[in-house]
Amino acid sequence: MAYDLKRRLVAEALGTAILVATVVGSGIMADRLSDDVAVSLLGNTIPTGAILVVLITILGPISGAHFNPVVTMVFGLRREIASQAAIAYIAAQIVGGIAGSFLAHSMFELPILEISTTVRTGQGQWLAEIVATFGLVLTILGGLRFRSDAIPWLVGLYITAAYWFTASTSFANPAVAIARALSNTFAGIRPTDVPAFIVAEVVGALLATAVAGWLLMQETSASPIHTNPIKAK
Repeated sequence: MAYDLKRRLVAEALGTAILVATVVGSGIMADRLSDDVAVSLLGNTIPTGAILVVLITILGPISGAHFNPVVTMVFGLRREIASQAAIAYIAAQIVGGIAGSFLAHSMFELPILEISTTVRTGQGQWLAEIVATFGLVLTILGGLRFRSDAIPWLVGLYITAAYWFTASTSFANPAVAIARALSNTFAGIRPTDVPAFIVAEVVGALLATAVAGWLLMQETSASPIHTNPIKAK
């Protein structure tokens, strides 16, 4: 990395804070402006996808723009980030996410600290989080393999889609799940439901890492056998 660990950690905390502030803030705004849940979800979806494109583009060159503990875990397993740095990344992401939730509350003049009462549990929700995180990690690894310049758009578009095709609205991020548990708003999740979400997210990330490791691996084919055209006649 061209940047020292301190700057990388600030980038991770700042990026995760802005991401969560966008998720929670747009959820509050959408809920206030519409009584239609579908319209509110759309108002929550578009800003989230858009901010991911911006954040990954401007902060990616500094820290890699993980903003997500399971993404950091994957790069740790791939030995693309040192263990101590990975732990520091995850801590920065969690702190940044909580700060983002508090910031959103402050902007909308809500109590800074809230505990969500929104129930998000059940096999369908857990499966949705496995699928959402699997797809996110596969998108990132596939993007790195084939179109690294397009990763901001790939991730932003994937999350935009996953908000709608997963039953959980695609948290796919333990730091975001923790932060959203501290917001009793449209984007919230009951704290007791967070551990199962995190387990599902880790499972999805590990499955994607295994699949991508096989699917994206280049085969080394044996040298072709050259037949002497004269002897072959």
